[in-house]
Amino acid sequence: MIALLTGRLVYRSVALIEIETSGGTGYEVHIPLSVFEKLPADGAELTLHTHLAVREDAWDLYGFVSRLERDVFRRVLTAKGVGPSLALGILSTIGAERVVEVLRAKDITTLMRVPRVGKRKAEQIVLDLSEKVDDLLVAGGGDVSRARAGGAAPNNESVRALIALGYGEAEALAAVRQVGAQGDVASTVRAALVVLGR
Repeated sequence: MIALLTGRLVYRSVALIEIETSGGTGYEVHIPLSVFEKLPADGAELTLHTHLAVREDAWDLYGFVSRLERDVFRRVLTAKGVGPSLALGILSTIGAERVVEVLRAKDITTLMRVPRVGKRKAEQIVLDLSEKVDDLLVAGGGDVSRARAGGAAPNNESVRALIALGYGEAEALAAVRQVGAQGDVASTVRAALVVLGR
């Protein structure tokens, strides 16, 4: 199991980055919004807590800013019918600490704000996990690097982020246009998610 990955950021997108290690190996890493908004400048070094998902047709690596975030991701994966893509969407939409609070409170309404989570799916997740998150320490996660990212163009990146979360291109574009640029991609996506959740 790959638990930690340290290397140089060589490519970024809202849902996927590439990291080159000191040995010259490049890793493709799927990330939630919380990682994207804390990425350093291109070429800078970063460390991520990782989870390797092995399937018959692919090995996918997922990266997180903290152990808590990775632990929440892994716990959500144990719910019936939840795969890595949906678990990542839950973390991107709600945030790791909030996920724990939502599950403890059996807050189905908040879970339904996540793309591809309807009432039945939200009920199933709460049924499976509401009694299984008390051991997760709700503590702040660390930064992924020593440097903050420069500003990215919010609109195009924000639309791509919403599409990666499961929304259609037309509704993602409409939501981003409605909220306008919020200063950075993460803020714009969060504002758009509020609009889409209405």
